[in-house]
Amino acid sequence: MLHARIAARAFNTPLLVEPSKAMALLSGLGPRILGRQIELADHDVHDAADTAALPARASILAGGLSESLRQQGDAPYTLVDGIAVIEISGVLIHRGGWIGESSGQTSYEGIAAQIEAAASDPSVRGVALEIDSFGGEVAGVFDLADRIRALRRDKPVWAFVAEHAFSAGYALASQATRILLPRTGALGSIGIVVMHADLSGQLDQNGVRVTLIHSGRHKVDGNPYEPLPEAVRDAIQREIDGLRLLFAETVAAGRAGRLGQQAALATEAATCRGADAVAAGLADEVTDLARGFAAFRQQVAHGPTRSLARARHAPLAQTGNPTQTRKETAMTQKSNDDNTAQDGITDAEGPRDGQGDGQRDTGGDAAPAAPPVAAVAPEASAAATPGNLAEISAQLREAAAEIAEIAAQAGRLGVAIDAARALRDATTPEALRRLVLERASAASDARDIVATPPSPVLPQAQESPIVAAAKRAAAAGVKG
Repeated sequence: MLHARIAARAFNTPLLVEPSKAMALLSGLGPRILGRQIELADHDVHDAADTAALPARASILAGGLSESLRQQGDAPYTLVDGIAVIEISGVLIHRGGWIGESSGQTSYEGIAAQIEAAASDPSVRGVALEIDSFGGEVAGVFDLADRIRALRRDKPVWAFVAEHAFSAGYALASQATRILLPRTGALGSIGIVVMHADLSGQLDQNGVRVTLIHSGRHKVDGNPYEPLPEAVRDAIQREIDGLRLLFAETVAAGRAGRLGQQAALATEAATCRGADAVAAGLADEVTDLARGFAAFRQQVAHGPTRSLARARHAPLAQTGNPTQTRKETAMTQKSNDDNTAQDGITDAEGPRDGQGDGQRDTGGDAAPAAPPVAAVAPEASAAATPGNLAEISAQLREAAAEIAEIAAQAGRLGVAIDAARALRDATTPEALRRLVLERASAASDARDIVATPPSPVLPQAQESPIVAAAKRAAAAGVKG
């Protein structure tokens, strides 16, 4: 019996999966998928266990999981001391309409829904990715990686490799603030694989000839009913080489300062285990995961928050009373500075001595912590290390754009703001908003108080007859 849906996902499509698992899948499921015994070229593989049919897919544009969660008000993850634990295990697939593992598979949409919920949940102060996956589909993985990297700007994200994070699994793990793995854990495989099934020999033996009538020279490229032409093979090779570059670029963005794009490509899709993974810059620490999670809980409990990043996007009308806001902001800034000074764990820095177990960042790729950056981006002070200078630079550019926007809004309110001077003085967007509100409020109060002198041109109002009579009576009484 042919399983067309499984075949469509497995063959002639780029996969981010560890090669041995791909070959095992082909060996174990090949007869059921293709309806016949298969022969693998240039690979020795072992049998694989059966797998269930794919669950139903969900729409990305309508009726998404995130919207459903908001309507139900349910938390799609386990919450431990303010940490949302998101499990990523098994085969990773695109267009899966469920949360968590199902039949040995995890849906990119399900992970994205959990990431989005954690980002907007005020009770979540950190996110732990518990990963055990040999990889999965290319479609959808890089967009999800971008979401994870964006989340860590506001909340720390640690990846705990529960033995394996290969290919697509590592693409997601690499976007975390830190990657921890046990001594036997393994990760990497920064590469792409495409499997092509050639059934032409078996069809000839069975006396079956398949004719593909098509319009368009490339319409039937890679079909399984004929040997793979060299030109088609070269085209597929170019496609997956480009995807590998995108993979390495994504890893470099998540591992900034610890593993660059060229270093990721130089691994040649190799996998590393334990301390070797740390030495290669693929991970940050070898430790018992329970102890590593305890260290993360301690950081989240005592470390600084990054709520300022969310407050920066509040409109002017929501800033509130200027005097009260100024006091609250000063107290918040002082609290953040104190917490930053006390906290020994930052984005590119491991737990302090005694908080973790095993080796920590012995690879030499992780850089030491740097001093806080200018006040233009106060939230960056919690993660100001050479390991994430690209992220800090992006935050600074965002703050500059926000200051320019505030200056434009102030102009429409009749308040003159020198945006260039605000940038030179390292004025925060919050402080600039308060200044605009104070000046706008003062201007409004001045407009409410009007004093107009008598006009020398316009005729004066006539005195009331009652008032004139009262004046005459009073004058007569005085004379009498």
